[in-house]
Amino acid sequence: MATINDNYLKLKAGYLFPEIARRVNAFAEANPDAKIIKLGIGDVTEPLPEACRTAMIKAVEEMGDRTTFQGYGPEQGYAWLREKIAAQDFQARGCEVDASEIFISDGSKCDTGNILDIFGNDNIIAVTDPVYPVYVDTNVMAGNTGAANDKGEFEGLVYLPITAENNFTAEIPSQKVDLIYLCFPNNPTGAVATKEHLKAWVDYARANGSIIFFDAAYEAYITDPEIPHSIYEIEGARECAIEFRSFSKNAGFTGTRCALTVVPKNLTAKAADGSDVELWKLWNRRQSTKFNGVSYIVQRGAEAVYSEEGQAQIKELVNFYLENAKIICKKLTDAGLGVFGGENAPYVWVKTPHALSSWDFFDKLLHTCNVVGTPGSGFGAAGEGYFRISAFNSRENVEEAMQRITNRFTT
Repeated sequence: MATINDNYLKLKAGYLFPEIARRVNAFAEANPDAKIIKLGIGDVTEPLPEACRTAMIKAVEEMGDRTTFQGYGPEQGYAWLREKIAAQDFQARGCEVDASEIFISDGSKCDTGNILDIFGNDNIIAVTDPVYPVYVDTNVMAGNTGAANDKGEFEGLVYLPITAENNFTAEIPSQKVDLIYLCFPNNPTGAVATKEHLKAWVDYARANGSIIFFDAAYEAYITDPEIPHSIYEIEGARECAIEFRSFSKNAGFTGTRCALTVVPKNLTAKAADGSDVELWKLWNRRQSTKFNGVSYIVQRGAEAVYSEEGQAQIKELVNFYLENAKIICKKLTDAGLGVFGGENAPYVWVKTPHALSSWDFFDKLLHTCNVVGTPGSGFGAAGEGYFRISAFNSRENVEEAMQRITNRFTT
């Protein structure tokens, strides 16, 4: 008889966002006239930039002509896209990243989970708490953890709490860990990391032979010139870090799917016999075997992001969502709620009022305000008592949602 991967049975009943959808759908069915405003999942709402649309339309037309038709593309991504990314996203900031070290993919969510394919099951893994659930769940699926305790913490993971008390800055662990997940600007808290903080992590990783998985999906929202956009702005990071980026939140590619991962060619980890193995070669082998590349049409759209028109248009998009975040922060602060993030990030992290639990606040917002957010406890035990509100929505919906919430929860 066929057997299953028992590690899946360790997972909670449902991944956070499907559970939110289940509750929202049940409420909507029972209240068909309710106008629900969703500020939960970090999905964008504004149209793709015109430069990207134009490039994709042209690419579609090319696919209709035998002389310009494109079949299977390179698994690593087309060179013309990787070269623009290397030049404008990294080299322009002084980062030593070559186009050959960039891998184009269909999403950072996929890559942050798939990267585990090239690492062993005996690594000690550190995650911040709260944290993007994919980091934890994919390690559970891969068999890198034991069972979860009553707080939802999995045996075998090292949790690094980030709360208001430590200014949402994870402390360097006192013990040795092998794989470290860092996300800045942070999902879900909206916190950012200074160069000094990232330098401390890079120094720790180099001293301990650790690898940092640096998720920079929201780097476009950094407005403070002192805050680094890439881990590779930190000296020594090429020796210890893999970086993940996405076109989803800067250019609105959530429904189009395009992202990238940077694996420096000098980055190594240990084989069972103690020898050093280049991770670039392993990831290239993994992608060549399990991934067939992002479509030509989508990559042409992503390439247009780096045109003069594209840069202006995504800046306008990012500023639009940042203005939404500013409105959310102001309205909730004026209402007396504890508010964090939202300045260099599209997420606002809210302290739940009246000692409500995260899920109780979720249900109360849904049922009394018809507004959807994300319970902080869904991101980890240290997220209990907090709530994430996304700035990804129309201006009209954001203003309406804030009016409803402040009318109900003004303290």
